[in-house]
Amino acid sequence: MTTQIKLEAKTDLLDKGAVLQRDRETYAIVPHIPGGIILDPNILRQIADIAEKYQAKALKLTSAQRIAIVGIAPEDIDKAWQDLGMKPGAALGLCVRSVKICPATHFCKRAQQDAVTLGLALDEKYHSMKLPSKFKIGISGCMNSCSECAVKDMGFIGTPKGFHVLIGGNAGVRPRLGNVLMENIAPEDVLPMADKIVEYYKTNARNFERMGMLIDRLGFEAVKQGILST
Repeated sequence: MTTQIKLEAKTDLLDKGAVLQRDRETYAIVPHIPGGIILDPNILRQIADIAEKYQAKALKLTSAQRIAIVGIAPEDIDKAWQDLGMKPGAALGLCVRSVKICPATHFCKRAQQDAVTLGLALDEKYHSMKLPSKFKIGISGCMNSCSECAVKDMGFIGTPKGFHVLIGGNAGVRPRLGNVLMENIAPEDVLPMADKIVEYYKTNARNFERMGMLIDRLGFEAVKQGILST
């Protein structure tokens, strides 16, 4: 009975955006920072203040461009979130985990497209959306692809003429490079294309099947035709 209560408590904390740590006693909370690249200094001070107030063990910059507050006691999680006043980042679960964005034309001299504005729009629409499996998105302002678009379920890479569209990439135990779905689409077509890709994936993927696994099961040409015909 005691074990069951503990499991239910841990599930409840996960629903609150808390991730159990290696010590099996404390949790990490990960405030959502859209794109992770444009921050008011006051937000950094706020996160640091909360970490100190609740005696966090560390602050960790994550690969999803967020700042994890690591080592929070379970009884402090609700209070920490209330003090932060920020939404949780989707760090776990079958959903859109993050939209990774490079500095692009806002800051980078090499950028050829505005990945920040489009990336923030993608984040606003898709972050935490429930899907058959975890789903990661990347968008970069140039072919250097600092947002690692080729290993994202859906990626957009800026070129002088628009954006290349990649689908089916992932890192992990069995890394897979994304397939090029289209080349040089206009910036105004990025969001409508994202809608087509996500809707196709949502309709056709099996539970726990990443986009790359879906492509390998059905064949890239069939997936491409299915997405572009909608």
